[in-house]
Amino acid sequence: MSRCGWVNQDPLYIEYHDHEWGVPVYDDRLLFEYLNLEGAQAGLSWYTILKKRENYRKAFDVFDPVKIIKYDDNKVSELLNNEGIVRNKLKINAVITNAHAFLKVVEEFGSFSRYIWSFVDGVPIQNQFEELSEVPAKTDISDKISKDLKKRGFKFVGSTICYAFMQAVGMVNDHITSCKCYKEKDFTS
Repeated sequence: MSRCGWVNQDPLYIEYHDHEWGVPVYDDRLLFEYLNLEGAQAGLSWYTILKKRENYRKAFDVFDPVKIIKYDDNKVSELLNNEGIVRNKLKINAVITNAHAFLKVVEEFGSFSRYIWSFVDGVPIQNQFEELSEVPAKTDISDKISKDLKKRGFKFVGSTICYAFMQAVGMVNDHITSCKCYKEKDFTS
């Protein structure tokens, strides 16, 4: 069965590729989770983060921003000692900072989903890449998202991270055209 070339043989990775990656996500909590996990990935592989995702969910209260904004120095110390996540103080503090910024966006727009999906007019972009080498690391839209998120106080939201986020949450369909998931993920037809 043909899949995108970045998928290894781990059933966890195959499951993620086949059933999550590129499927449009509109749930605020899940969008917050993906945004922070993509930030945690900076300098690492997504596979590394995917294997730690359940640990992240436990460590960060299932990415509930209302709980995360209450984290104190003791909680940060606890997270820095948690072997199940990437123990990088800047990345851990970024999740807390992002929770504050996230809630401000929700207050302003009614939902984070409404805000983030406005960058693609609420409709997934259907790319038609035949080779993995054609898939960009960032785009003009991810540049705009990154700039706006940074202006709003978010951390670890560079353009490349934002594009990976867009791919993960289905704002773009970047399955290559020969991938078995390409047509399955075509939500415009």
